[in-house]
Amino acid sequence: MPLTSMRQILDGAAKEGYGVGAFNVNNMEQIQAIMEAARQTNSPAIVQASRGARSYTNDLFLYHLMMAAAELYPEIPIALHQDHGNSFQTCKSAIDMGFTSVMIDGSLEEDGKTPASLEYNIRVTREVVAMAHERGVTVEGELGCLGGIEDGHGAGLDARARLTDPDQAVEFVERTGIDALAVAIGTSHGAYKFSRKPDSAILDMDRIIEIHKRLPKTYLVMHGSSSVPKKLQDIINAYGGKLKPTWGVPIKEIQLGIQHGVRKVNVDTDNRLAMTGAIRKYFAEHPEGFDPRSYLKPAREAMKTLVAERMRYFGQAGHAGDYEPIPLSVMAERYSKGEL
Repeated sequence: MPLTSMRQILDGAAKEGYGVGAFNVNNMEQIQAIMEAARQTNSPAIVQASRGARSYTNDLFLYHLMMAAAELYPEIPIALHQDHGNSFQTCKSAIDMGFTSVMIDGSLEEDGKTPASLEYNIRVTREVVAMAHERGVTVEGELGCLGGIEDGHGAGLDARARLTDPDQAVEFVERTGIDALAVAIGTSHGAYKFSRKPDSAILDMDRIIEIHKRLPKTYLVMHGSSSVPKKLQDIINAYGGKLKPTWGVPIKEIQLGIQHGVRKVNVDTDNRLAMTGAIRKYFAEHPEGFDPRSYLKPAREAMKTLVAERMRYFGQAGHAGDYEPIPLSVMAERYSKGEL
């Protein structure tokens, strides 16, 4: 099955009322883990790469790994998404490589750290939308800034400092024509999201509900949505790690978001924790070990287990066969005719 438009995957999710996990990758084992979880749960898949991942992996390696995934898992619709593109050129290079979806994060300037003005955000996002839709590629934009610094993006500020304004969200969507809107509701990138179990004082789910009321046809995206389970922290610390106590986004809050228009849920840190814990455990139990295959196999299995669990929680399990992928050329025609 060829790589799929993310818009088509999100259209399917909206029709049936579920969310789709978007899982970040840096290497072969992570791609394999996602695809095995998708097959196990019969789920559509969104695989995404940050700028840092593209630099680490090299675009050609990454692209051909994804082509292998599409060939080996023909029953699974797969969207390849650029996560946190910082400029028009970053998004264009992803599309030229074969990505079927891009995020332009105009909430920050090109350095990926400095909060940008609304007018800057609208201008650069609109430019990417025009270029991408002409080629049938999905566009995600962001309004408001997420805290934290990870893989070169994140505002490095308090997670509630620049939350998404519902009034501005309406203007932003109308003026840019994006397919999906990432909203800032108090989450942040990385493992250290919250210093205590999050409540409404630090995780503003009501903001998602309000934005969805005003933009019922816009697909919302939750970034920084790893749950950072204590059991994964405990495994790492039991085998020599020194993670400080931390809390992530509870699954029930993500499910509440899905009930109110969230169709894409970004998960990265949880997968890193799962893999790292499995590797630490292997070396603690096998100090003589040195073969990468020996420790990457349990790491891959740990990530597969976690991704499959998230796919079930988000509701996407069982939906891989709901539709036949639409070629990007046909999606481009639909964009040009104003059907999307």
